[in-house]
Amino acid sequence: MSDLRIAVMGAAGRMGRELVQAIHATKGAVVAGGTERPGAAAIGTDIGVMAGVGPLGVSITDDPLELFTRADAVLDFTSPDATVEFAGLAANARIVHVIGTTGFSEGHEAALLAAARHATIVKAGNMSLGVNLLVAMTRKVAEALDADFDIEIVEMHHNRKVDAPSGTALMLGEAAARGRNVSLTDRSVRSRDGHTGPRRRGDIGFATLRGGNVVGDHTVIFASDGERIELTHRASDRGIFARGAVKAALWGRSKPPGIYSMSDVLGL
Repeated sequence: MSDLRIAVMGAAGRMGRELVQAIHATKGAVVAGGTERPGAAAIGTDIGVMAGVGPLGVSITDDPLELFTRADAVLDFTSPDATVEFAGLAANARIVHVIGTTGFSEGHEAALLAAARHATIVKAGNMSLGVNLLVAMTRKVAEALDADFDIEIVEMHHNRKVDAPSGTALMLGEAAARGRNVSLTDRSVRSRDGHTGPRRRGDIGFATLRGGNVVGDHTVIFASDGERIELTHRASDRGIFARGAVKAALWGRSKPPGIYSMSDVLGL
């Protein structure tokens, strides 16, 4: 089978460069190209030089439509509006769309679902193996413990992250809710301020911290009278997300259209 030609959206950003490096280092994958916004200084730059892996003979472009015609898959850690646009292009091109973008609205989610009729979409708030194991463990623990154990999810990221709670925190919240057989929408508590009264039994709480250059820390706390269980994952290298995204693209090559998760990719 020929190498999978993978394009990178937002190729000049920190995550974009990590993705290019991961593709370049992966057997069976090749960098097909990358995009940046019109007017960006990186337009026309060799994508390999931008990522620090040396010249690859492929320039960064501001034309995703042209790029999608020569790619088998795209890796997308951009913004919700941009991701929805790319999803439509991926659907038209019938290629794999790996989405690490977070912060989607209900409207965005509906558009992605429509695109998945023709595109193979792998979508996850976090692409790392460790986090996805944490998600699976969170669901199992929530299934095993009743509502006498309060569930709190604490996350911390760098000071430039624009959405909260993080996509990973929401993944963990959804896992806990599935374990409890409840709706996260109904049981989620995103903020506490002032005189809030006692904690409601069965709620799933979120706490958000921002500071410095933290890549991503997540802890799920199960707290009851007299004991507490804490499940924690700490990321210190963005490369774990990039390698997971490339793995997802390779996995998706043989899959029919639809929306898949990293749990599907990892067989969890």
